[in-house]
Amino acid sequence: MQLVSEDIRGHVVVVMAPMGSGKGTLITHAHEQFPDLQQTVSCTSRAMRPGEVDGKHYHFVTPEIFDQKVEAGDFLEWAVFAGNKYGTLKSEILPRLAHNDVVIVEIELQGVEQLLDLLPREHMTIVYVEAGGWEVLRARAEARAPMDEVELAARHERFLIEQQAKPIADVVIDNSHNIELAYAEFDQVIEAAYLKCKN
Repeated sequence: MQLVSEDIRGHVVVVMAPMGSGKGTLITHAHEQFPDLQQTVSCTSRAMRPGEVDGKHYHFVTPEIFDQKVEAGDFLEWAVFAGNKYGTLKSEILPRLAHNDVVIVEIELQGVEQLLDLLPREHMTIVYVEAGGWEVLRARAEARAPMDEVELAARHERFLIEQQAKPIADVVIDNSHNIELAYAEFDQVIEAAYLKCKN
């Protein structure tokens, strides 16, 4: 069931990108430029990695608790990746959309499709960030955190799927060469989102 447009004053910027595309760098820069910019923290059933902080990087829960939240209808969207579940809690986004907030949501294609069924399209901008082919992205990702063959295979499969998802994006940002240009393009998306918020 789609949410009623009259109840929504804010705007959602959905960021979809393969691993290693630099989306995190773009989002961090946007937060520096727009201090009021909101961001959801996803919920996941996977184990916490070294250096991660619960409530900052993810809301870490057990698989059983994640399933309970699914049954309770607590998620706006959720998906499975590499055997782990990830989702956006309604409590992370709906209260913000009731105000003039711009909210960034980082999700996969499966989650985007669920959001499209729930949110009126005029309250959402979908951004796809690309930064070269699979080998380039693989090298970037492995330099950041080594992965086993199972996770690499899963990420490669996701890369291929998300390449097919580019046509649903409102904006495609090429982050393969010029980071300053990519910053400027993403900032323009955020500025436009604020203009779309209801006064």
